[in-house]
Amino acid sequence: MHFLVVDDNRLLNRFLTTYLRGKGHTASSLTDSTKVAAWLDLNPCDGLILDIGMPKIDGLTLIAQVRVKYAELPIVMFTGLGYDEDAMQAARKAGANGYVSKGLGPSEIYSALMRVLGSPAVKA
Repeated sequence: MHFLVVDDNRLLNRFLTTYLRGKGHTASSLTDSTKVAAWLDLNPCDGLILDIGMPKIDGLTLIAQVRVKYAELPIVMFTGLGYDEDAMQAARKAGANGYVSKGLGPSEIYSALMRVLGSPAVKA
């Protein structure tokens, strides 16, 4: 699977893309949310992982923009807010397929992503 990870935190972005690559996936990353639409136009991917709180275009707004052209693209919100029912509901209402906390360990994040994307998770 090919993922696009969008998070303005360069360290977390690099960590998640490296982890996904280690699991045998292709993973690309962007730290600038304004570049997502252009990237998607040129690069097919199987899943989009978005941070909720980003400068310029926040994750919830970005979901709405992506859904205009890519209605079926699985989108998972990746957030440092932890388990926040209001944030989860807002993400789902905006069109996210799932919600993953940055506070989870890497294997838990991966399992949650695979669950949301409908693929069996590979053991860490």
